[in-house]
Amino acid sequence: MMKISLVPIDNVYVPVKRRATLDPQKVEALAQSIMESGQEAPILVRRDGERLVLVEGLHRLEACRSLGEATIPAYYVAARRH
Repeated sequence: MMKISLVPIDNVYVPVKRRATLDPQKVEALAQSIMESGQEAPILVRRDGERLVLVEGLHRLEACRSLGEATIPAYYVAARRH
């Protein structure tokens, strides 16, 4: 079973290809949902040297960032590089 860790939002690198899929309306809706009921699913990140690379959860990451959060729940995964 994977363990949830709190990671600093500013330490999560979002690859350019993934960043291109960002939908501001989804971010706003998720931010509202997180304010009402909390974040339900952690994001997925992988280590790449010193930085963390986002694997899954771009809209959750950006919603938490828009709410002024400093950290976000995440699972560390072993994923291939894109």
